[in-house]
Amino acid sequence: MSRTSAQLASDDLSLARRCAGGDVEAVRIVTAANNQCLFRAAWSILKDRSEAEDAVQSAYLSAFAAIDTFAGRSSLSTWLTRIVINEALRRLGALNRRRLQFEEEGVAMLQDYRTTEEPDVVLARGQLRAIMERAVAELPDAFRTVFVLREVEGFSVEETSEALDIPAATVKSRLFRARRKLQMSLAPEVRNALVGSFPFAGVDCERLTTRLIKALAASASSALTN
Repeated sequence: MSRTSAQLASDDLSLARRCAGGDVEAVRIVTAANNQCLFRAAWSILKDRSEAEDAVQSAYLSAFAAIDTFAGRSSLSTWLTRIVINEALRRLGALNRRRLQFEEEGVAMLQDYRTTEEPDVVLARGQLRAIMERAVAELPDAFRTVFVLREVEGFSVEETSEALDIPAATVKSRLFRARRKLQMSLAPEVRNALVGSFPFAGVDCERLTTRLIKALAASASSALTN
């Protein structure tokens, strides 16, 4: 039997209260449920795995510092997504300013894109993921984030609208145009592999959660000594 919206909202509020009280297990529950979604949202803006992971951790720290303000008017996932999107946009602006400075100085800014495949992932699967990520990365900025939230993460039109602070009609039009652009560059069998793209689970997910809990503990310790 599926839970009602009221039950889900109650669960979110309960988790938020537990996190506000310093409950480490509640923090683990929240991060395990949201790490991949938030990473993908950040990546859709920054297009860099390391920057996206850092953005997610910073967003979590900001969110948990203000978790007592969560009122349950939207889902906890939507609330967190909005925070990580704002953090990713802030970082993107800073990155663009730094890149412009380097370009003006005549310095080429080169970055290697490295990933570590899980042992059981075959080479062909890795190549397919790379094809998908490149294709989505080439979408216009406005289309890419809508596409990742709707098609990869399964956000509803309303949730995407709220997370990005844009009208629902804009979400629909951007998703339609993103799909059209991808249809021109990807074969049907490649599009079917989309759900497996942008992996951020297993070891990556646990590493981020561990880093976050240590950072929260350090922050709490610092507050007590000041």
